[in-house]
Amino acid sequence: MYLTAVPFGTTDWSTVEPLEYVGQTGTAYWRTCQFGSTRVRMVEYSPGYLADHWCWRGHILLCLEGELHTELEDGRQFTLTAGMSYQVGSNAEGHRSFSTTGAKLFVVD
Repeated sequence: MYLTAVPFGTTDWSTVEPLEYVGQTGTAYWRTCQFGSTRVRMVEYSPGYLADHWCWRGHILLCLEGELHTELEDGRQFTLTAGMSYQVGSNAEGHRSFSTTGAKLFVVD
């Protein structure tokens, strides 16, 4: 990631309107800001959320609250709790997320 032409700024996430994305089950709420070609999001998954697709985009993801399960296309699964993160490159490994209890995430991609 290389940020260019992005001046210093702050973000009050409480003022960014969330958009609702319905998963295979449950719902995700995204608060999104774009800084050049970099997308930054505060994401909340409802309890019982399961993504409706395999994602191939690169991310750096930090779990702020709750518990997030990430499944890779090859069947491996990883669990993040508050304070844990993962990173994956674009087109590196297909992944999808689910949360039985709900989760709040900070995502850069």
